[in-house]
Amino acid sequence: MVLNGSEILVNVLLEQGVDTVFGYPGGAVLNIYDALYKYRDKITHYMTAHEQGASHAADGYARATGKTGVVIATSGPGATNLVTGIATAYMDSVPMVAITGNVPTNLIGADSFQEVYIAGITLPITKHNFVVRRVEDLADTLRRAFEIAGSGRPGPVLVDIPKDVTAAKTEYEAKPAVKTVRCNGIKGDVKEVAELINRSERPFIYFGGGVRLSEAGDELRQLIETADIPASYTLMAGGVLGYGEKNNLGLIGMHGCYSANAAANRADVMLAIGTRFSDRVALNPDKFGHNARIVHIDIDPGEINKNIIADYSIVGDVKEVLTELLKYVKPTKHDAWQEQIARWKQDDYKPEDSATELKPHYLVEKACEIAGKDAVYVTDVGQHQMWAAQFLHHTHPRNFLTSGGLGTMGYGYGAAIGAKIARGEDTTVVHFTGDGSFHMNMNEICTAVSYGVHVITVIFNNSVLGMVRQWQGAFYDRRFSSSEPERVTDYKAVAEGFGGHGFRCETPEEFEAAMKQAMEMDGPVWIECIVDREEKVLPMIPGGKTVHDTIFK
Repeated sequence: MVLNGSEILVNVLLEQGVDTVFGYPGGAVLNIYDALYKYRDKITHYMTAHEQGASHAADGYARATGKTGVVIATSGPGATNLVTGIATAYMDSVPMVAITGNVPTNLIGADSFQEVYIAGITLPITKHNFVVRRVEDLADTLRRAFEIAGSGRPGPVLVDIPKDVTAAKTEYEAKPAVKTVRCNGIKGDVKEVAELINRSERPFIYFGGGVRLSEAGDELRQLIETADIPASYTLMAGGVLGYGEKNNLGLIGMHGCYSANAAANRADVMLAIGTRFSDRVALNPDKFGHNARIVHIDIDPGEINKNIIADYSIVGDVKEVLTELLKYVKPTKHDAWQEQIARWKQDDYKPEDSATELKPHYLVEKACEIAGKDAVYVTDVGQHQMWAAQFLHHTHPRNFLTSGGLGTMGYGYGAAIGAKIARGEDTTVVHFTGDGSFHMNMNEICTAVSYGVHVITVIFNNSVLGMVRQWQGAFYDRRFSSSEPERVTDYKAVAEGFGGHGFRCETPEEFEAAMKQAMEMDGPVWIECIVDREEKVLPMIPGGKTVHDTIFK
């Protein structure tokens, strides 16, 4: 059948199983939005307050479901407003297809109104991007974009479509979606690595988001239990192991548990699984895991020996690698090693409780207690993000969404909206944010109000840029340059002005009551929590240092 480019685009989305998209209309994508109107019974479009919010919503939708998120923006500023969201998805390996409009092909290169070379701008932050110049190429290009976004190590793909291509007509033939291939086989000596594990006396597992992406939690748990291996996770892998689960040492890295970092320092074999030795974990790459034979397992060969030189490497899908590895790993016990770790656990940082003040760990733990173990938790970036990572009782790998690689302040609200839309009414979504991050994209409350999206936002308000100020206090002799904006935003009034609900809390009793009320409300809810600006994220290992330099107060 003969369709125009916009109708072809929508039909390819349907081929790919897409029923939800996020975006913002504009001149260059009017034809696309006209097609979305015609197909509104099959694809729901959510219009956000800003294109960045739309990109984060598509990201949150993808992280919460494992599907590929879709975002649409017009040319020029609409397209450039997606850049931060695309980069966020790229750094955290999130499958996303970003569709941008552009000026007609005959105007490209003429500095036309709202023209920008978005393909060039996004080249370093996408797995691939396309510029479609002929309507005849549009369907296959879009199909290829979805295949690339979801295959191997996932990531964002951009498709830029000039306006005349969206209007031109050609023959369209529907095709079934191609099943994405995670990885072709395993490269590396699995049996040799298994023998290394079998001979080890102090084995340790450090795992990251690749385990979550591969849905390899069960295989990881089986390896941990079979070989009696303590394990620790990165920010991107929270929830893969349950909170308090045996051999789960918790978060590793700059703000990780002392016992986890100490175990990494003393292990004789370190299995790095689905992770990339980022500078927030391997703070001093020359000394990280320096007593261990390091085994790096990852789907992306580009990560092998990039930050840390591994003694052994296996390239492949984590689930497949662990499944194969388990065939050769022998059941064992490491009693002496476990006793040592138990002694280190006694030195793990324990925050002080308060009956009158709102303590960060209390806010996270109480919110988790009230919202329940099946809730989805989303954060922005800053102190509150680390407190959430430290104190949330994670139980599911897709229930903790945060910007790890790029560290995007303002990520959380859009992502929370996307996650709630993805998971539906039966799932509670709690958004943790700080007053610094929240000011960047709080405008997305109008999106939540317009579509009746029930997201509970807990605002850690210390009236400063907490993480910046903490560093200035520790390393810059308390010269608090531009980190104390002293904003006087009335969050309750702002929330209610947009049509949402708001609370302000100063005591534990007030927060508990507000959180319980928020659970029963409809639409977005903001809970402002007054936190002392001297509260710190602890423990902390300074950049370039090791576990021996851990700061506890």
